[in-house]
Amino acid sequence: MTYQGETTLSLALIHHPVVNKRAEIIGSAVTNLDIHDIARTARTYGVAQYFIATPYADQRQLVQELLAHWETGHGAVYNPARREALSIVRLVDGLEAAMTALKEQYGKRPLLVATSAIFREKTLNYKELGEMIRNGEPILLIFGTAHGLAPEVISLADAILPPIMGGTEYNHLSVRSAASIVLDRLLGS
Repeated sequence: MTYQGETTLSLALIHHPVVNKRAEIIGSAVTNLDIHDIARTARTYGVAQYFIATPYADQRQLVQELLAHWETGHGAVYNPARREALSIVRLVDGLEAAMTALKEQYGKRPLLVATSAIFREKTLNYKELGEMIRNGEPILLIFGTAHGLAPEVISLADAILPPIMGGTEYNHLSVRSAASIVLDRLLGS
């Protein structure tokens, strides 16, 4: 079963280009937890699709094997709820492929919204983006692995959400936690 989300919001988890703690451009590894946990959160909030974007063939193979286990293998029978959550996952080699797929699906380019742990220009607040989602605007919300999206990806964004601030100077959430908080701010009741 392929779930068609209750919204026109899609997510993409970008694995390259991202930055490391020294702000160098790198590619990061796909993790099992990011696949599962973000898919479960996305499905809970009615996200249409969750793109996992990596240019690395070995990483895409790993994702395909993991998805096959939960969609058609023993995991599909053992845990149907996990199968349902993972049904929204789409594997692509990069951001451009996700944008192309969404443009074909909706007949127009989606609004590209980036996330960042620091304040940036082109900020769009959560309330405004939430209203756009409720109005059916196609949106691709992108998250970066490692220490965040590379500047070249940020520069492509039409808008950027404000960072999640926890009230202390420490600000290094896992991408899974950040995705959960952002989705709750946008779509939670």
